[in-house]
Amino acid sequence: MDIKTQTLAQVASYFSMIAHTNGRLRVRVSPKIKELSSSVNLASLDDMIAQINGIKNVKFNKLIGSVTIEYDHEIFPKNLWEDLLKGQNLEEISAKVNEVAREVKYA
Repeated sequence: MDIKTQTLAQVASYFSMIAHTNGRLRVRVSPKIKELSSSVNLASLDDMIAQINGIKNVKFNKLIGSVTIEYDHEIFPKNLWEDLLKGQNLEEISAKVNEVAREVKYA
């Protein structure tokens, strides 16, 4: 898996935080995310997320337009998610995601 910084920035720009506690993040997803379908394969997003060690569960609520992510806060600290939503430190976040994804892929 190779999550690029640009892809993270694009996808994250459609999210806004609803609630965040250590290990659980809930975000609102803008319906405009469909605009990304030409540059990002949104259908494979579930598969990509499933390959990331530290993501415990992801629930999509299409009716409300939200996503709830349960994660291991030892692997992904709370501030990392907040940086992602703010569009900050994306290279560091991309490197971290790719690092733990490789651990799963080759383990």
